[in-house]
Amino acid sequence: MKSILFSLLTLFLSCAAVHAQRVSGPAGKVYTYKEVDGVKRELEVYFPEGHDSATKPVPGIIFFHGGGWGGGSRDAFKYQSAYFASRGIVAATVTYRLATKEASAEIKDNTSRKRLCIPDAKSAIRWFKQHADELGVDPARLIVGGGSAGGHIGLIATSNPELNDPNDPKKFDTSIAAMVLFNPALSIADAEDPEIDFIQHLKPGAAPAIAFFGSKDRWLKGWNPAYEKWKSLEGATIEVEIAQGQGHAFFNRQPWADLTLVAADKFLKGLGFLKGEPTLPMPANGEKLVPFVK
Repeated sequence: MKSILFSLLTLFLSCAAVHAQRVSGPAGKVYTYKEVDGVKRELEVYFPEGHDSATKPVPGIIFFHGGGWGGGSRDAFKYQSAYFASRGIVAATVTYRLATKEASAEIKDNTSRKRLCIPDAKSAIRWFKQHADELGVDPARLIVGGGSAGGHIGLIATSNPELNDPNDPKKFDTSIAAMVLFNPALSIADAEDPEIDFIQHLKPGAAPAIAFFGSKDRWLKGWNPAYEKWKSLEGATIEVEIAQGQGHAFFNRQPWADLTLVAADKFLKGLGFLKGEPTLPMPANGEKLVPFVK
């Protein structure tokens, strides 16, 4: 009896440890979307099983990782990329220039170091569109996602017409069809540099979006003004789901990683980008996301 109880306890502790770990995923196919001063900027692409680029193109989704604009890696969105590929979307997670202390030294007074990240994000989106035929992607059904700083980067890259890499092909723009945002890090202080202040670039015609936050996330304060403006735009679609009692980056751990993916899946299905039902199980403990009520 004691051995059985010990085995059950060991299993429980093992499951609890996994429950608290950051999610990860398999490797994708690595492409270089540009090279700067001998440094490759790469994205890692995940294809649906049996995907044939010569047949009917499918939607695509590009993820930008978080890390405070100066850290992090594309590994952060391997799990989400692999999931969306399993649902029939060509998914990519991107490496972009980081606003490190050294890199930020070139920034002039009254401008934000955050702007250093934007040109690469735009380049990645343009590369994806330029290579749509090779990837088997419909450029008119391109989705952008991001977490924390990566959410902010994705928002600016797709709304601000400036901060471009002059070497990018001009015939490809950075317009998108939808957004999936994981606690995007917007700040009231961004107003000091209009180029990276999303609320100043949020206009009618913004792509439909879903965003996820923990109820205890301090970044909610910066998100709220943008959310209110987004809701006020004619014809705009913005949905926000909340994880009660959770803080920043909650979506990196289970069961929230799967819960946010299920909600994003249903949102994209509603837009016509996916068919069928989400393939992830709901948590046994009853955790759930709830609509944002401000």
